Order: sequence, then C-alpha cells, then structure tokens
Amino acid sequence: MKLIEQLGRLSKFMIIAAGLLLVALLGVASYLSGPDVSFLIFYTAPVFLAAWYVGRGAGLLMCAASALSWLMATAGTFDHYSNPLIPYWNVAVRLSFMLILAHIASAFKNSLEHEREMARTDFLTGVFNGRHFDELADAELNRARRHGHPFTVAYMDVDDFKLVNDRHGHSAGDQLLREMADSLSQNVRVVDLVARLGGDEFVILMPETDADAAQIVVRRARRRLLEVASAHGWPVTFSIGVVTWDTPPHSVDEMLRAADDQMYAAKRHGKNAIRHRVSNAPANAA
Repeated sequence: MKLIEQLGRLSKFMIIAAGLLLVALLGVASYLSGPDVSFLIFYTAPVFLAAWYVGRGAGLLMCAASALSWLMATAGTFDHYSNPLIPYWNVAVRLSFMLILAHIASAFKNSLEHEREMARTDFLTGVFNGRHFDELADAELNRARRHGHPFTVAYMDVDDFKLVNDRHGHSAGDQLLREMADSLSQNVRVVDLVARLGGDEFVILMPETDADAAQIVVRRARRRLLEVASAHGWPVTFSIGVVTWDTPPHSVDEMLRAADDQMYAAKRHGKNAIRHRVSNAPANAA
C-alpha cells in the first residue's frame, strides 16, 4: 500500500521517465540473454503503471517503446529463427497483448474514478453529498484544532419549497435544487465546501473564515439565490443559519446542529433571513 501511495504522488513526467528507463533496461537484458529467455512479464509493469497513473496515451507510449525494445533486442538474433518473419510476428503478438493491457488498465481506472466520484457527490445537483461532507468537515475540524483558525458553517433551507412542486411540478423543484447548487458553487470561494444534505437543505463550510468574511460570502450567495428564483418565477426565499467557530466543536454533528438551530430561528422570525452567531456569543439577524 505504501508503494502504491508513493507512486501516486509522483508527477506524470516522473512516471513516464521511469517507465521508459525500465523498458530500456529490459531491452538490454533481452539482448544479452538472447531469444531463449523471455522478459515479457516484466514489460507489463511500465505499461500498466503508465496507463493507470497517467492515462491511456502514456500506456500506448509504453507499448510502442516496448515494441521498439523487442525489435532492437532481436535484431542481431534473426539467424536463430527458422523464418525471418518470426521475430516480427512475436513482436506483433506481444504488442497486441500490451495494447489490450493498457486499454483494460486505463478503462478500469476511469471506471473506478467515476464510482468514487458518484459516491462523493449528490446524484441530482452534483455537489458533495452528506456522507462525503461529513468526512471533509471532520478533517477541517481537526485542522482547526491544530492551527487555532476560525471557520464558519452556513446551513440553508428553501422557504416554501413545496409551493414550487405544487404549482410547477416536481421537475421544477429538481431544477430549483440544481440551480441552487450551481449558484452556491459559483458564488462562494474556491476553498469553501458546498454540500446537499437532503431535500432542500444545503450547507457551506468556510475554512479559516471569521464572522466578517463569512457575512460577505453568505450575503452574496443569498442575494444571487434570490435573483435566480425571481428570474424563474419561483415563489421561494431562503433561510440561512450561520455559526462562526473560534473554538472548534467536538464533532461534525454538533457543528451542523448549531447551524441548523440558527436556520430554524430564521424561519421562526419570518423566514427569508440570515441568523448568524459566533460560538459562545449572541446571535444576530440579517
């Protein structure tokens, strides 16, 4: 496992360079040993690693380099074969095998990456799902404890979301959620995390963000959400609960529960508002 992790940290250039070097060394070994010893199994390593860690193009490059290596290694041993075409046939067969291996490796890696992405994201909106958000938020809590940096979490809910489904149909409700996710992703910072926790509830985690900076981000996001809803004629507003933590809470559940309480406080006080509290300080409304 450690070797796999170390290979994953290497740059694509380093992986390709190492693969080409290994192919060259195998070519030398093949030349010195002659046609009696086959090193085919060892050629699979650079082909597989290049296709897995870099991509199909790199895997094909290793296949071509391997074929060239085989030809050069057998160039001086044609007299060992009953027919001069046999070395070329062997190279063609080996190359076909390597091409299939490169294709399978890259296809499997792409499929695995797709499955991982599906496991991390919400199927409807494309933002993070609740499970992956919990993992990222837990990592951020630990980082905040180590470095003593503040962070902010915003929990939001669509006011009167049911009206959209009732008046315009569930497809319009789904579109609202997708538009909401896109708008949030585009109007927060690159370092901020956006996730859909379920239904019409979304959360934003803002690392290293104090109360003043958080208010700027949240107000801009809410303003844009209202513009999107108005443009589509959706009769909705947005209630947002925000908590800025100077001292990290004990768990992600505690963090979300505090922000959720602020969000419901916004709803109780007329909806379409932001309730913001700094941990261990009174809440304020906007």
